[in-house]
Amino acid sequence: MIFFSLAYYAIFVGLHLALLLGVFLERKREISALKEEAGSQWPFVSVVIPVHNESKRIGALLNSIEKQNYQNAEYIFIDDRSKDNTPELLAAFADKIDKGDNRTSIKILSLTENPGPNHKQFALAFGIDEAKGEFLLFTDADCELPPLWIRGMVRRMSNAKTGVMIAPVLKRPLVEGIFKKKSFFSLYQCYEHGIRYVYLAGAAGLGAAGGGFGNNIIIRRATLDTIGGYRKVPPSPTEDAALVSLVRSSTDFKVRAALGSDVHIITESEDFWRLFIKQTLRWNNGGLFSPDPTTRLNYNFLMITITMGVLALPLLPFLPSILLLPLGPLTVMILNSISNFGFLYPSLPKRKLGYVLPLLFTPVYFTFMTILGYLGIKPEWKGKKV
Repeated sequence: MIFFSLAYYAIFVGLHLALLLGVFLERKREISALKEEAGSQWPFVSVVIPVHNESKRIGALLNSIEKQNYQNAEYIFIDDRSKDNTPELLAAFADKIDKGDNRTSIKILSLTENPGPNHKQFALAFGIDEAKGEFLLFTDADCELPPLWIRGMVRRMSNAKTGVMIAPVLKRPLVEGIFKKKSFFSLYQCYEHGIRYVYLAGAAGLGAAGGGFGNNIIIRRATLDTIGGYRKVPPSPTEDAALVSLVRSSTDFKVRAALGSDVHIITESEDFWRLFIKQTLRWNNGGLFSPDPTTRLNYNFLMITITMGVLALPLLPFLPSILLLPLGPLTVMILNSISNFGFLYPSLPKRKLGYVLPLLFTPVYFTFMTILGYLGIKPEWKGKKV
């Protein structure tokens, strides 16, 4: 048992040291890409944004679009059968932009039906069909974009071999409702989002990219053409991961990860644990049951090893020889936190010691999500089981 525990710890921690190296490699590549001159002519960019009943949350996005330091762009909104006043808000925004003296245009597309199976993926495909840009950027209606977002993402695509760039999405602390800004629930969402991105960036750095946040991705038009267009992406509850995996496995283009604060997108936190669990269960199931074999193998191995370590904890008083099993998740969370704070801290709440509890809770939460996934529990998303 001691030998098994030692082997487990060495493999588990060694894997995360490799992922940590992958994050540092990505930062080095990012710095190199940012040194390249974009030239006097910035390429035309299409920003594709699916929306569905977002009238209460879209205000921050629209305000941040107006502040973008990049004018050679079009914004394509796909209104997916909204029943609130989202269409009216978009129409007013488009009219406001059209009256301005700039090279920015707004397109509003409306879906009258959406057969799915992933409604967002269907809406994205519909919008991409209308996009004219050399690069396509994806984000969501509940996001706030930094002013240099488009410029920063385009600059990071200076290497022609880079086909896709994923970038961080961090959550905004809650300010209203039952759970306030300084609550554990609010802080944990911010911390957990950063930890997830550390995994994504590390995997990209090691050449094994298997996902990204779908509300902060840029893809080269030539890359889309190489895979046969966006409609070739297999249906998945995590369409962003399916796209990244397809590019990595079927093209010579590289999937890279951004880390700089100029491309950190901020999104809304969930108001209740129930909603947060639905969100993370969908992401977790997307990795566990990914159609891409490499992504599926890597993610299952990671989640199983975390789960083994957590489930070993209550057995420790009876089997002291398995001490290294629960120490494994604790060690790797410390390593992940170093990357999280080192690269994403500008967009994280400044709580210092307040992050100790989220650090300890994360492997337990990941274990809970993994068990639910293996039990076949499917979350409801956009009114449908996925």
